[in-house]
Amino acid sequence: MVTENELREIENGLVDIIDDGITASALAEQIERFKTGFPATRLERACTLNDGIYRIQPDEKDELLGCFEEAADEGRFSRFVPASGAATRMFKHLLAKLNGAELSEKDADMVQTFMDLLPVFPFYGDLNDVMNEQGLNLEEAYESQDYDLILEFLLTEKGLNYAAMPKGLIPFHSYGQGYRTPFEEHIAETEAHIKDRRGKVKLHFTVSPVHEQKIREHVEEVVGRYPDTRFDINFSQQSRKSDTVAVDMDNEVFRTDDGKILFRPAGHGALLDNLHKLRGDLVFLKNVDNVVPDSVKGDTLEYKKLLGGLLVRLQAQIFECLNMLENHHCSEFEVAAVAIFAVSHLSLQLPENFGQMSLEDKISLLRVRLSKPIRVCGMVKNEGEPGGGPFWVNGPDGFVSPQIVEKSQVDMDDAEQAFIVQASTHFNPVDLVCGMRNHRGEWYALKNFTDPETGFISSKSKDGRKLKAMELPGLWNGSMADWITVFVEVPLSTFSPVKTVNDLLKEEHRQ
Repeated sequence: MVTENELREIENGLVDIIDDGITASALAEQIERFKTGFPATRLERACTLNDGIYRIQPDEKDELLGCFEEAADEGRFSRFVPASGAATRMFKHLLAKLNGAELSEKDADMVQTFMDLLPVFPFYGDLNDVMNEQGLNLEEAYESQDYDLILEFLLTEKGLNYAAMPKGLIPFHSYGQGYRTPFEEHIAETEAHIKDRRGKVKLHFTVSPVHEQKIREHVEEVVGRYPDTRFDINFSQQSRKSDTVAVDMDNEVFRTDDGKILFRPAGHGALLDNLHKLRGDLVFLKNVDNVVPDSVKGDTLEYKKLLGGLLVRLQAQIFECLNMLENHHCSEFEVAAVAIFAVSHLSLQLPENFGQMSLEDKISLLRVRLSKPIRVCGMVKNEGEPGGGPFWVNGPDGFVSPQIVEKSQVDMDDAEQAFIVQASTHFNPVDLVCGMRNHRGEWYALKNFTDPETGFISSKSKDGRKLKAMELPGLWNGSMADWITVFVEVPLSTFSPVKTVNDLLKEEHRQ
C-alpha cells in the first residue's frame, strides 16, 4: 500500500500542476495500480463477417442514406477530432538522421526516399521561403545534398519547426498553388456531408494549450473559404486533472531533475470527458491524420453517410423497444421480439436461462441492456496495418461482447490468445459514429459505461531516466466498453492515415 509519506509527497506535488479537484488519495490509487498492474483483456475470438461484423448490402443503401440525410438536415450530426498530438513521431526517422543517431536499414531507406522526393511534398514552398529569409537557397542545398541543413530548417526552431508542431497543422495535400492541412481537410470533409438545412456544420477539435491560438487562427482563415456555410467549430484541451502520476522502475514516485513529481497526460482515453461535455447528439469520431484530398473522398463520404444512417436506424429501433418496454404491459411475444432484435442486430448476449426467466425479469434485463450509448464502428480488412481490432471479449459482467482491443491489452505470451490476434481478419481505422442520448433525449453520463480495468502501463523516459507511465482506458477501447457496439465492414480506401511523413508519398495523398 502507499505510505503516509508518499501521500504527503503526492499532495505537495499536486500544487505544481493542478489548482483543485484531485485528491492525494486518488493518485495513491494510481501508484497502487502500478504495483498491481492491469489484467490482460481475455479474447474469446476475433469478430469476422457475419460473426460480429456486418456488411451493408447494396439493396439497403438507399434506405440508410435516407435515414442519414433526414438526421443531417435536422442538424443532429457533429464531428469530434482528437487533434492535440504533436507531429514528432511523424518525423522520427528524419530527427534521428539530424541528430546523428545510428539508423536501421529501414529508417535509412525512408530518409533517402524522403530526400529523393522532397520537391513533391506540399511544404516544399514553405521550406524554400523560410530558408530564403535566412539568405539560404533550398535548391542549392538540395543539389549539394546538404541534408542536415535542410532537416534543420524543416524540423527545428531555426525554420519551420515541424517536429514540435501539432500534426493537424502540417501541410498534407497539394492543391494547385496551395495546400491543405489535416485541419482543413476535416473541415472540408465535414462540410461535404453533415451540413444541415440551414447551412450549419458542427465540428470540435481537441488541441494542445501551447498551440491553441495558432490553430484557432488557421481554422478561422480556412472557414473564410466557405462563405455559404455557417461553421460552429469549438475547441477543448485535455484536462490536466486527468494526468496520471509517473513512477520509476521500482514503483516509487518519479521526480524530475528539479525535484518535482512528474505527471503525464493519460492518453486519448482522457478525452472521454471532452466528448461528454460536447453535448452532441450523433457524433462522428475520426483521427486527425486520416484524411485524403477531395479527388479521392468519394468512398469516405459515402460510408460516413451509411454508418450514420445505420446508427439512426438502429437508435430509432432501440428507442421504440425501450418505449414499448416502459410504457405498457408487454406480452411474451413482444418481449421475445425485442430479445431477438437485441441479439441479431446489436450483438448483445443474453443469459442462457433467459427463456426461463419471468416476464418482469426479462423486461428489466432488456431495459438495462438497451439503455446505453450506441456506436457504429467502421472496420477495414486487415492488410498488415498496425492498430487495434474487433474481437469478442469476455466482460466483467460474464457476457461476451464485441470490443475494440489493442494488441498491448492482450497477453501475447498466451499461445491461444496470440493465435486469436494473428487470425483476425479486420482492424480498427477509428471511424466511429456515436449516439450520445437516450430515448428521453437526455445525455448519457459516459463515465458510467467504461471499464477501468482496461488501462495499461507503458515504459517511457524523462531526462535520460526510465519511468513507468499509466494510460487510462482508450477512448474507443475501455472508455466505450459498455456501449452497444456494432461493427461494419468499410472499404480500405476510407483509411489513409499519415503515421510518418513518407506516407504522404502514397498515391491516395498525391491525387
